[in-house]
Amino acid sequence: VQLQASGGGLVQAGGSLRLSCAVSGSWSGVTAMGWYRQAPGKQRELVAAITSGVITNYAPSVKGRFTISLDRAKNTLYLQMNTLEPGDTAVYYCNLDEYGMESIDRYWGQGTQVTVSS
Repeated sequence: VQLQASGGGLVQAGGSLRLSCAVSGSWSGVTAMGWYRQAPGKQRELVAAITSGVITNYAPSVKGRFTISLDRAKNTLYLQMNTLEPGDTAVYYCNLDEYGMESIDRYWGQGTQVTVSS
């Protein structure tokens, strides 16, 4: 499984960006896909996740501003980010977790930088 993230950039506070993550390869079983972010000096944190292509959950700090979605036909995961704040500045990583019988295989994209200026 390979993940390729794109769509980051520099935006002013209050602006919007849409991140994309193209997924290639093959997988089976139950999967969860998500977006994580890591700011300088901080741990990587979950931003949003989608399970079985339908069930979503969000970090409290982004709920109501960010929307995660999955286009199965294009094998592409999206993160629509609205009303961006300087605190959203981080490197964003897309992720796919494949749940096996006894283990979870985790796959990561290369990260895309999002910078929000005040």
